[in-house]
Amino acid sequence: MVSVSSSIIMEWKISFYFALLMAMLLVLNYCEVGERESEFNLFVNQKGIMNKACDEIYVVREGETLHTISEKCGDPYIVEENPHIHDPDDVFPGLVIKITPFNVR
Repeated sequence: MVSVSSSIIMEWKISFYFALLMAMLLVLNYCEVGERESEFNLFVNQKGIMNKACDEIYVVREGETLHTISEKCGDPYIVEENPHIHDPDDVFPGLVIKITPFNVR
């Protein structure tokens, strides 16, 4: 009877560690795919081959300028479409702007 219960405990431990290993592999795979995808988008945007689509309503993030947003979203007319922007150099995080990609026009 002792050998049966110890074998059940051993099977439970093996199953537990196997499940833990599978969960870790899934997490690592997800992180790796996310990194590759962001590297691909960065490469493609820098080469000017493809611009990642931006939402029509865009919230400015820290470190962004109208020039970088224009390149990223493919909208060269951000200032003209956003009359609330009086000074193109006065862009701050949290500012909401309208984006219309050039290829939609």
